[in-house]
Amino acid sequence: MDEAMMTEDERRGAVSVQDARRGRGSRGVYYVHTLGCQMNVHDSERIAGVLEEQGYRAASQRQVDEHDVDVVVLNTCAVRENAADHMYGMIGQWAELKRERPGTQIAVGGCMAQLDKERIARRAPWVDAVFGTRNVGSLPRLLDQARIEGVSQVDVAEGVAYFPSDLPAARGSRVSSWVSISMGCNNTCTFCIVPTTRGRERDRRPGDVLDEIRACVDSGAREVTLLGQNVNSYGYAMGDRYAFSKLLRACGDIEGLERVRFTSPHPAAFTDDVIDAMASTPNVMHQLHMPLQSGSDAILRSMRRSYRSARFLDILRRVRKAMPDARITTDVIVGFPGETERDFQVTMDVVREARFASAYTFEYSPRPGTPAAAMAQVPREVVRERFGRLLAVQDPITRDFMDGFVGRDVEVLVTGDPGRKDRATGRATGRERTGELVHVGIPDGRQAPGLGDVVRATVTHAGSHHLIADPDPRRGQTYDVRH
Repeated sequence: MDEAMMTEDERRGAVSVQDARRGRGSRGVYYVHTLGCQMNVHDSERIAGVLEEQGYRAASQRQVDEHDVDVVVLNTCAVRENAADHMYGMIGQWAELKRERPGTQIAVGGCMAQLDKERIARRAPWVDAVFGTRNVGSLPRLLDQARIEGVSQVDVAEGVAYFPSDLPAARGSRVSSWVSISMGCNNTCTFCIVPTTRGRERDRRPGDVLDEIRACVDSGAREVTLLGQNVNSYGYAMGDRYAFSKLLRACGDIEGLERVRFTSPHPAAFTDDVIDAMASTPNVMHQLHMPLQSGSDAILRSMRRSYRSARFLDILRRVRKAMPDARITTDVIVGFPGETERDFQVTMDVVREARFASAYTFEYSPRPGTPAAAMAQVPREVVRERFGRLLAVQDPITRDFMDGFVGRDVEVLVTGDPGRKDRATGRATGRERTGELVHVGIPDGRQAPGLGDVVRATVTHAGSHHLIADPDPRRGQTYDVRH
């Protein structure tokens, strides 16, 4: 799961401006800055929830811009090589904020906090609180202690006493909700730090997940995204290998829930039953983000990825047979230790055959403490050159996929307040059923859609990462709004 899959508004999550929270609460106002994936965005909603439960209120964008905040929280990511540099760079910038407003408190949480612990407090003594991925609920107490004692407070739990989903949440969207079904990871991929930062996989009870989804719908959500490090291995720890497909089907029985998405599945645990549940449950979207990482079986073995390229491609064939309209995206790592030119050529062959709607391609970056970091590294100039060649293969495939939308009618769920570009162009923004971002223009004399409305509109232009629908009903193009 990666932040590249999200818009800026979606990544901001719980820190987006909400009019109901603009006043300064009894404990002051807070701002949460999120780095990383959807799981981190959802964690930030929990951070916001525990702060608001203690009387804090979210800062408005104006308060953030003017540094008029009482608590600043950085929710960190540890996936890439520059994660530490990014974190310490932001903390350094915030030191100036604290000099401007000595009463401001700074907290650092998330995966880098789980890894660096005491080092953050030593290197950045102006940080008031450091908390890990497994003890979000301790943040208000740490802030109180730091205020009383005048020194940094560090609390990074190694075990898990509760699911973060048990904590209150300040949802970043009234329309689209994240729902975590599991936490942690049992895989041992040699490049990945997640098992260290998130721990072993633990599944929530299906009834608890469904209760949270119903609560989201009762609060106005029309879609949910189910989250897990390996979302489709849900239930394995409970001895039920069909638990995830059962959960998808159960979502189909929730009245008022229009769209269900999930991320990210692991190819090794992807079964025909999941494919059938996706195809046969009307509110489960035909959207699949499944990381390939490499097309070379030799590199997959070195990565300890428990599948091979033939199995991966066979899954794609079965998905497309059941759901011809499926939008399939992936992650690819270029330059993994030991990758030869032959390995890379095989990866490009698999990418050509797979024809992903989009591929989030990354140059390999070693993470300290992972087995791959100690392997013989591919020279950086070779990695960069291969990265460029892979983009040259994938970009035309993505362009063909996006161009295929032009002239088609799509159903767009308006999921966020209009940004600056939308206000300037008079468009509304949301996602169509398979997940593509769409900016919809409002024809003259027609009703503008509101947050949570569904717009059926004809696509008139395809960009690299978004679609534009500027329909002209006089020419027979579609524009309908459903509340």
